[in-house]
Amino acid sequence: MGQPVVLVHGSRTSRTMWRRQVAALEAAGHRPLAIDLPGHGSRRGESFTVDRALHVIDGAVDELGGSALVVGLSLGGYLGIGYAGRHPTKVRGLVAASCSTDPDTWLTDAWLTVARWIGRRGDSGAALNQRMVDLFLQEDAARDVAAGGFALDVMGDMLTGMRATRPLDDLARIPCPVWIVNGRWDHFRAQERTFVRAAPDGRLVVIRDATHLVSLVKPVAFTRVVLEAADEVGRAEA
Repeated sequence: MGQPVVLVHGSRTSRTMWRRQVAALEAAGHRPLAIDLPGHGSRRGESFTVDRALHVIDGAVDELGGSALVVGLSLGGYLGIGYAGRHPTKVRGLVAASCSTDPDTWLTDAWLTVARWIGRRGDSGAALNQRMVDLFLQEDAARDVAAGGFALDVMGDMLTGMRATRPLDDLARIPCPVWIVNGRWDHFRAQERTFVRAAPDGRLVVIRDATHLVSLVKPVAFTRVVLEAADEVGRAEA
């Protein structure tokens, strides 16, 4: 039987952003489960906290048998690191994408200020969000992202919660293989080598011509990394 794989989405999106990865994993015989985090997708209306998010990830891992390859993008990548740091025996491997910058810096404060300004707009930033989707994503990727709706009111709680996380400390506690994956033009890759060095078995993958939303902008290249990670984890367990 193939590998169980839990996929954790980025902020404001939902599990539908993983449609192409889920299809590819299923075609390869694996068992993917894409989840919605609190405040997102089917969990809209729930307040977001890091502890609640990690609880949702833990429930998905248990649903798949108690251990899994965990794949996360941006917010999902940070949470994947945090989950593996807390539950190292339940994570067979970790693919942490677009999350190679310390979240406890002045940049987070700047993002929080912008998020609060956007939230005061009459549409809570819906028009601006749609312009960004139209500008940076191809039609099929934009359709996948939009299918689960956008969580435009979660940014304040999310950014505040993420400031308290310590991904470098968590990485040091993860014995399984960790793939740090970034797009070549990702503004969150500033500390990627520090993140790789923090993990006992860290590897760096940089995907050419990709931006922050690497799984959506370069889905074939990103999915190849995930499939190779699933295969390597499987071989190690054989």
